[in-house]
Amino acid sequence: MAIQTFQKTNPLGPELWNAKGELVRPPTVFRNFISREPGARFPPEKGRYHLYVSYACPWAHRTLIARKLKGLEDIISVTSVHYHMSLTDSWRFAREGEDVEWPELTTPDPLHKGFYGTKALYFHADPDYKARFSVPILWDKKLDTIVNNESSEIIRMFYTEFDDLLPPEKRNVDLYPEALRAQIDETNVYTYDNVNNGVYKCGLAKTQEAYHSAVNNLFASLDRIEAHLKSSQTDKNGPYYFGSEITEADIRLYVTIVRFDTVYVSLFKTNRGMIRHDYPYIDRWARNLYWKVPAFRETTSFEHIKGHYFRSLTMLNPEGIVPEGPVPHILPVD
Repeated sequence: MAIQTFQKTNPLGPELWNAKGELVRPPTVFRNFISREPGARFPPEKGRYHLYVSYACPWAHRTLIARKLKGLEDIISVTSVHYHMSLTDSWRFAREGEDVEWPELTTPDPLHKGFYGTKALYFHADPDYKARFSVPILWDKKLDTIVNNESSEIIRMFYTEFDDLLPPEKRNVDLYPEALRAQIDETNVYTYDNVNNGVYKCGLAKTQEAYHSAVNNLFASLDRIEAHLKSSQTDKNGPYYFGSEITEADIRLYVTIVRFDTVYVSLFKTNRGMIRHDYPYIDRWARNLYWKVPAFRETTSFEHIKGHYFRSLTMLNPEGIVPEGPVPHILPVD
């Protein structure tokens, strides 16, 4: 099947499309692990690791939520890139002395003077690197290199590998409980394919047929999730995806749902429905996480989310105009 690249018109990097015009997201490259196993190349140590993120990016958002839920703020430091992508540096850092909006969220790279974006980090770790300059990036300060840039693996490291450094109340936070692992893994498949990546398949489709297929899969999965949450909430099993405790399923779904009405409905043409109007149980679930769980609310920046998508994706929004709605960005909790 023929593959085309559209690097010149897509600041996200070398996203790929097949001959049908369907988005085919390339795999991440750095897949090393922090491990408590004796002799591990990347052992868990306080202050050794640094997380590069974007508050706009849903994949990076996963890692921020997991880090906060597990109480790793004093163990793993964080730098956020600017919400507005650079065509030369990809995700870019603020420059020294730059007057940026929301300066508490955007700073220069504290580890490498003269590094202006994630592109520099990737080439520093591997001079022959040829893939995307994506976030999140889990960085090892001691070896001065990338450990991992796959968010689904980074969050699972956070679940367990630093537990020996944590107080009991955080050590006992189990986001991937043994009894639910099969259900979480099954949920992850369709959540990722049809929802997390599904909105991108809609927004970046190159043909009407590719868009039609993606939007059908997206809303079929939203219907499935709505039915699941309706059953759970009606039976009073608890406010979270699998009942009374937050799990990985909540983290991975939330990062797309919280962006859905504010960005994806208009920019990515997922306007068959809105969460707040058409999916009451998903809406209630998301609002509960946002308003009642600080790890979700305090890592959600609607300013960065809207600023990034509407100003950086110029192939979809050439003038970079940021819409004012919906108002409010998320409805109050019940």
